Amino acid sequence: MRAEGRPDRNDVMSLDLSSARIAFLGLGKMGLPMASRLVAAGWTVIGFDPSRAASEAFAAAGGRAAHSARAAAERASIVVTMLPDGKAVRAVLAGPDGVAGCLAPGAIVIDMSSSAPVGTRDLARELGGAGIVLIDAPVSGGVKRAVDGTLAIMVGGDEAAAAAVRPLLERLGTSLFETGPVGSGHAMKALNNYVSAAGLTAACEALRIGTSFGLDPELMTDILNVSTGRNNSTDVKLKPYVIPKSYTSGFSMALMAKDLRTADELARHEGIPAPLSHAVASLWQDALADLGAEADHTAIDAFLAALPAPARE
Repeated sequence: MRAEGRPDRNDVMSLDLSSARIAFLGLGKMGLPMASRLVAAGWTVIGFDPSRAASEAFAAAGGRAAHSARAAAERASIVVTMLPDGKAVRAVLAGPDGVAGCLAPGAIVIDMSSSAPVGTRDLARELGGAGIVLIDAPVSGGVKRAVDGTLAIMVGGDEAAAAAVRPLLERLGTSLFETGPVGSGHAMKALNNYVSAAGLTAACEALRIGTSFGLDPELMTDILNVSTGRNNSTDVKLKPYVIPKSYTSGFSMALMAKDLRTADELARHEGIPAPLSHAVASLWQDALADLGAEADHTAIDAFLAALPAPARE
């Protein structure tokens, strides 16, 4: 008998992944290559995205595109969400026309979006009452690694469900980490992006200061990358996107600012003093307001360049 608010583990363990019907909701820059990889691996994947162009691109990759999220999820035993935020995930799963209503007990929802961890925990509890398991499995690595299947994936939630879908996740990523209870994957993703954004901000500021003093930014980057200042941004973002001011990494300012708010809100929820987290989140929120949601996140460099200069000493 199923306990109140808790899925039956026998339902989960009976999942036959080889013949599972998978609904993939969200075929954007990350979702499209991820869903396409599952199709290429031989799974039956029904995709949905409100963008007609995205649906057509998925169909061109061999997938089947549905006209609605609910239609995609009919008879699905696994639902993957790759949506802008947790609010969108909640709406598509538990809203008035949410797909949860057409899922059978034992169905597994894998939220690979960057959602707020506290909201994820609440949503998992609600879906559990209907025997649906929600695990969170956000990713890191960007579009290039989504295409080649080398994403880092942080998996939070029921161990049996995570084990059942692990072959699917291994098709999408090469570094899988089980982070703990449901919501922990989303917490880790937000905190990772906080550290990433702080590193990018510091690197951009350092280049601007050094360049003003007469240092060559390319040389500065080379030195940083063999010194203690090395981080992901110095390694993969400065030369391709920041120094030439192309700002075309493929990850938006809006998504980074959202993840930073999530990390800052998590610190507040846990009662942890995090002054740098709050400062970075505020700075990026200002950049978002100034540059717009479609700006690339590496354009934080342009925002910093436009700030009023301090008085010279």
